[in-house]
Amino acid sequence: MPDITQLLSRWRGGDEAAFSELFPLLYGELRRLAQSYLNQENAGHTLQSTALVHEAYLRLLGQHEVDWQSRGHFFAVAAQAMRRILVDHARKQTAEKRRGAVVSLDEGLLLGADLSHFTELDEALTRLSEMDARRAQVVEMRFFGGMSGEEIAGHLAVSPATVQRDWLIARAWLYRELNPSAQDHNGQR
Repeated sequence: MPDITQLLSRWRGGDEAAFSELFPLLYGELRRLAQSYLNQENAGHTLQSTALVHEAYLRLLGQHEVDWQSRGHFFAVAAQAMRRILVDHARKQTAEKRRGAVVSLDEGLLLGADLSHFTELDEALTRLSEMDARRAQVVEMRFFGGMSGEEIAGHLAVSPATVQRDWLIARAWLYRELNPSAQDHNGQR
């Protein structure tokens, strides 16, 4: 099997054949990630996992300027692409709808939410990124990239314990942001 990091490096150098070799190696994992996001949706949603992967593929094709470091780095960028696609789709689908259901993040899954909540999650992640970019990256890589704590730690050059701490803090912060009725012990938001 070809080395993924070498293929990424060749692709960055302008070798389109390298991406043609690379994408089939990663397609199955990208499709699995896309399916896991969409499995959380209500029946009848209009975006399919294949369409999500193909749209991400098209967006990744233009990423020649990225200095690919590893397989994990690729999935971090792919996670960002999928996040943008899901958010764009959600905005189109929910332009006339208003927010309502409680959103919960649990171990990288958005439980019980429909696509409209990707818009809320994106807005909250943007605010989190302004306060703490690394914690926002941890959420993005774990939720949208399906990366493990060890993979995230390697990509961010921090310890797995730091990733776990960042995940727990970010998840709690996001829960409060996504659930306006959530209150702390003093009855304050």
